Amino acid sequence: MQEAPYAIEMVNITKRFPGIIANDHVTLQLKKGEIHALLGENGAGKSTLMSVLFGLYQAEEGIIKKDGVEVKINNPNDANALGIGMVHQHFKLVECFSVLDNIILGVEDTKNGFLQRSQAREKVMALSEKYGLRVNPDAMIEDISVGMQQRTEILKMLYRDNEILIFDEPTAVLTPQEIEELLQIMRNLAAEGKSILFISHKLNEIMEVADRCTVLRKGKYIGTVNIADTNKAELSRMMVGRDVEFAVQKGKAHPAEVVLDVQNLTVPSKVHKNNAVKNVSFQVHAGEIVCIAGIDGNGQSELVYGISGLEPVSGGTVTMCGQDITHAPIRRRSVLGMSHIPEDRHKHGLVLDYTLEDNMILQRYFEPEFTNKLGFLRRKNIRAYAERLIEQYDVRSGQGPVTIARSMSGGNQQKAIIAREIDKNPQLLIAVQPTRGLDVGAIEYIHKQIVAQRDAGKAVLLVSLELDEVMTVSDRILVMYEGEIVGELDPKKTTVEELGLYMAGAKKEAKGQ
Repeated sequence: MQEAPYAIEMVNITKRFPGIIANDHVTLQLKKGEIHALLGENGAGKSTLMSVLFGLYQAEEGIIKKDGVEVKINNPNDANALGIGMVHQHFKLVECFSVLDNIILGVEDTKNGFLQRSQAREKVMALSEKYGLRVNPDAMIEDISVGMQQRTEILKMLYRDNEILIFDEPTAVLTPQEIEELLQIMRNLAAEGKSILFISHKLNEIMEVADRCTVLRKGKYIGTVNIADTNKAELSRMMVGRDVEFAVQKGKAHPAEVVLDVQNLTVPSKVHKNNAVKNVSFQVHAGEIVCIAGIDGNGQSELVYGISGLEPVSGGTVTMCGQDITHAPIRRRSVLGMSHIPEDRHKHGLVLDYTLEDNMILQRYFEPEFTNKLGFLRRKNIRAYAERLIEQYDVRSGQGPVTIARSMSGGNQQKAIIAREIDKNPQLLIAVQPTRGLDVGAIEYIHKQIVAQRDAGKAVLLVSLELDEVMTVSDRILVMYEGEIVGELDPKKTTVEELGLYMAGAKKEAKGQ
């Protein structure tokens, strides 16, 4: 009996960019009805390969077959016509449109020139019911959570009757609860006969949901394995080319003087009339890592905006190194010794159309090392500085310091920000989701850097949604729920279950304990 042809077969795909071969003769075979993971380090060529399949890029060599027949995919419209859909790492939604309008955009049904909204709405509601994708079709994209935006993207694919679904790093921006829901949605889709390509470097998720996994390393095909026959250690070895330590190695903390003192801080919300941060007080000492844990959207972002100066505060004080910085400009905070690895690397971390070297000196360009007495930039010094950071932090880019930041992979953009912020030699390092979207090798490196900052006597304020990271990296855990700190926990004495209860608001510590 002859085996059914692959739903999608990419054979010897080669894609080049200036200074880099992103895909070097890569072959990928997707069976019908399977969840096939694509694993690799940041910049290994995963997103590029999927962009070739979706028609965003054209490969210089190789062929693509669908159901055994060779096809040409010149643009995303060709891909859609072949039943191929893609949810991108950074969503492609129109913020001022409703959920429904985003879903039907480009494939609108009209009658006598009028939009057939009610039929579209019925189809969307039927799809969301069938696959467990609860959305409010009338909500504006700018007002809904990241998890909801992602469901909108998935419904966009299903509305177009796509059979091949590509998920590019779909869990990078989700909370643990949303991740569980998404993995279940993927299982439901596969059970209905959809074929799924799932780009990830979260080994737990691949082990949990995928049937097979193809590994890329530095643009080359390493191998394809059945998930049932492998384990996390083997997958990480294939991906990074060496053994990776999953446990964070760190000694005991030795907290010293107070570096950051937050008292009764209140920060208004941009989304609703209530305050996002309500009367919050805590301290971070030199030589300790304090982690703010919580489910996304409980005021952590606004708390950091208030401390770092990105948003004005409406009450309370922020003191750093004994100086009141509650209303200080951002440069003053930076010069005082505050470093900030922001949550949204595109919005607050990088100027995407600047070169990598210019991004590396964004907060320091005015220093004598980088600007002469006449006010001209010292280009040679800037280049040398950027080259040192690129090498030290293994930031991979096609053209080194002159690479445009926008063209780099998300993980390498993140590494560039971390290099810049840690190299400022701060007194206070605020790290928000520092390992979001990074592979296991890079996560191991970043965790070592954060612990090294602590051991060098710096104060570290970590904000993370990753429970593993919260439990293993921090010395103290403060849990935020609905804008308030509801508990302080010792990671050595607490459990993930107890932490989860505080995060869900099921437990609150009695005040004055």
